[in-house]
Amino acid sequence: MSERSGGTRPRVGVSSCLLGAPVRYNGGHSRNRFLAEVLDRYVDWKPVCPETEIGLGAPRETLRLNRVGGAARAVATRSGTDHTGDLAAVADRHLAGLRELDGYVLKNRSPSCGLFGMPVFEDGRRVDGRGRGVFAARLTELCPEVPVEEQGRLSDEGLREHFVERVFARARLRALFTGDWRPRDLVAFHSRHKLQLMAHEPDGYRRTGRVAARAGTDGPEAVRDAYTAAFSEAMALRATRGKHVNVLQHAFGMVGPLLDGVRRQDVLDAIDGYQEGHLPLCLPVRLLRHHSAAEGVAWVREQSYLEPYPDRLALRNTASPA
Repeated sequence: MSERSGGTRPRVGVSSCLLGAPVRYNGGHSRNRFLAEVLDRYVDWKPVCPETEIGLGAPRETLRLNRVGGAARAVATRSGTDHTGDLAAVADRHLAGLRELDGYVLKNRSPSCGLFGMPVFEDGRRVDGRGRGVFAARLTELCPEVPVEEQGRLSDEGLREHFVERVFARARLRALFTGDWRPRDLVAFHSRHKLQLMAHEPDGYRRTGRVAARAGTDGPEAVRDAYTAAFSEAMALRATRGKHVNVLQHAFGMVGPLLDGVRRQDVLDAIDGYQEGHLPLCLPVRLLRHHSAAEGVAWVREQSYLEPYPDRLALRNTASPA
């Protein structure tokens, strides 16, 4: 893993069944190939199965979300046992560790871990399709800055790339703040992430910049918390093709004058091809990375945008829309 993408391995929480543990209600698993075979090489997993942690076996009685008094409760379908409090308490018990995570992947369509679109029942009838699993709801409430996604949505190329990018960015920020950092270290971190932040939210780059500028006067804990919140908020917005093009042109403006006409046109053609949707983002990015290194343009060469996560994940290698 290069210094640009981050030498620190991200710590990622995950529903245990997604890595192949036989903990599902039917005694099976929901092993996800991307998580278990691809991303596994680059992250440290922290697997949790809330239902087995509270003592439910595998196989076990199924649960579903029932609306009781206006709130969704995780209730066993045959016995009627309410497990809501116990499942939520799993997140509370893990709170210290959860806040140190760089991301979390949850099992979809689970009354404990489902993040979106869970059916909610009342008096045996489905009354809502926008519920959230009990553990997932408590997790996102306790740790709003931790990137959280559910396994089913990771089949979407754009959502997968965005989630992984956020995870590695948060890992780099965690590495900074857990070390013996000084104001100049935060300013350097902020400078290295300028293009990446601009690709997500230009105003977010300015907001985080104002926090970094106060690092020498405000207390270190206040600066850490404020910068983390602003950085996480900016990175939570998905980058768009238009913003990517603006960032690529910004980087080219610093590298292009040092290139001969042929190489300069190669980069411009790659940027145009990406803008038009028939070339993948990785092509102009790799050209800029190569030429900034060859021409000694250190500021561009060191930008996290050019390698936000390990290249071998190949998440920018398609020409699909950003």
